[in-house]
Amino acid sequence: MMWGAFILVGFLSGSIPFGLLIARLKGIDIRQHGSKNIGATNVGRVLGRKWGMLCLVLDALKAFIPTAACGWWSGLWGQVSPPTTESFLWLMVLAATVLGHIFSPWVAFKGGKGVASSLGAMLGFFPLLTFPALGALAIFIVVLKTWRYVSLASCLAAVSIPILALLTPTAIGLVRNGNDFKSGFIVPWPVVACSGVLAVLVIYRHRSNIARLRAGTESRVGPPPSAPKPGP
Repeated sequence: MMWGAFILVGFLSGSIPFGLLIARLKGIDIRQHGSKNIGATNVGRVLGRKWGMLCLVLDALKAFIPTAACGWWSGLWGQVSPPTTESFLWLMVLAATVLGHIFSPWVAFKGGKGVASSLGAMLGFFPLLTFPALGALAIFIVVLKTWRYVSLASCLAAVSIPILALLTPTAIGLVRNGNDFKSGFIVPWPVVACSGVLAVLVIYRHRSNIARLRAGTESRVGPPPSAPKPGP
């Protein structure tokens, strides 16, 4: 009963359309402007960076809180090798928060693209997905700073998470077990599989952006790098 309640609460929490609510406070229907998406990127483009950052933080928190709360309640928080059945149920809570954001019933099941909510949910799945999520965030920032495409940064960060999820438990296990590689090699396949499915879903939601990237028409964010000053 409690697992089912957490899954439902996770979905409802993830479904809160913060982008839509923030824009309405400014007298704007975000679905009629920019890319018409309710996610943080479009909110930032239409309303300004600070509002986009607020939307990003709220979208991450609405997934982080129920995921972390469920881990704490179940006693799985902090376990390197949790029982398979319980970790699978915890992953269902994590997935529910992201699916609630992408398929929000409050906006006719047309929500955001799941980047910020995936980050928040994975940060809450401590430690097996927390460190991969932080690694993916670093990749996102580097790619965004280099090429200024949010969509490209989002897709590459999403792809990196299942790869990092394969490596992180191994590193944690080696630290815990010293130099005993055999006993330290821990691969939580449900966690890797779930992160892989979420990565595919995020990329699928960016399919129109990928088409624009290939055509060279995708919008960039931020000012272009300053041109070098001409010599004397």
